[in-house]
Amino acid sequence: MLDHNKGSENVTFLSRDKLTQGIVDFTAGSLGGAAQVYVSQPLDTVKVKQQTFPQLYKNMFDCFIKTYRTDGIYRGLYAGSIPAVIANVAENSVLFAAYGGCQKAVAYVTEVEDTKNLSILGNAFAGFLAAFFSTFTLCPTELVKCKLQALREMKQQAGKINGTGTGEVNMTPWKLTKQIMETEGIPGFFRGLTSTFMREMPGYFFFFGGYEGTRELMRKPGQSKDDIGALKTMFAGAVGGVTLWTSIFPADVIKSRIQINNLKRSMTSVGLEIFRNEGILALYNGLLPSVLRTIPATATLFLVYEYTKKAINGLLL
Repeated sequence: MLDHNKGSENVTFLSRDKLTQGIVDFTAGSLGGAAQVYVSQPLDTVKVKQQTFPQLYKNMFDCFIKTYRTDGIYRGLYAGSIPAVIANVAENSVLFAAYGGCQKAVAYVTEVEDTKNLSILGNAFAGFLAAFFSTFTLCPTELVKCKLQALREMKQQAGKINGTGTGEVNMTPWKLTKQIMETEGIPGFFRGLTSTFMREMPGYFFFFGGYEGTRELMRKPGQSKDDIGALKTMFAGAVGGVTLWTSIFPADVIKSRIQINNLKRSMTSVGLEIFRNEGILALYNGLLPSVLRTIPATATLFLVYEYTKKAINGLLL
């Protein structure tokens, strides 16, 4: 005779186990996202400035030096760091929690018993799906971050000397958020959502594919990918980051232009305008600082993520 109570207890245990793992992924992703910002913010600021105002700077070094001399470290190179932390924590917590769930979904569809046995393509597709969910948390906070990073250039572009509003250089994240809410409402925070989707979903296909593929290549025969060590984990993370940015950079340039300049046009029309007026290379303005920043940033992200996950899971056992 079947013990229905025992079966019910097993189902409850499994659902709790999934919930617990989701919380672990969420927490590890949050800590990884915060660490990533403080490693990469100065070069991210340079990237955004080069993308949006390429005519103002000769190269990334010129942009970096001028930003430092004009506004210093906190208001210059680390401008937008508060919304950047919020954006990265929000994005990565949701991203990694969703990634774990999407891995399970892909494993179910492809009839793979354990997510650890998913193919590189399976992990890449799980990353693609996970990015759909994280984009909704990323778009509003990244919009505020990008505007803060380019406030001085926006003021120069508008020709304002003692202006206020969008021309104000020393605006705080909270003041800018309030201004966007008052002038544009909630939809104003989601300007560039389509181009963010177009950047995030293909990008994270290559991001997680590159990361998991590199871990697979670097593990020894009979060794788990989770046991390859800190340096190899960081290297795999760096490969994932470089793969992401080199694959989706034009979409990121278009997104930055749309968000900073408050454009109400499609990403296709903005992309074509950049191509016609500035040439194909304009779609790659800021690529070098992006690649240079993503190496330590994503190496740190995955190191913190993997080892936080190990530590928490160890405490739960």
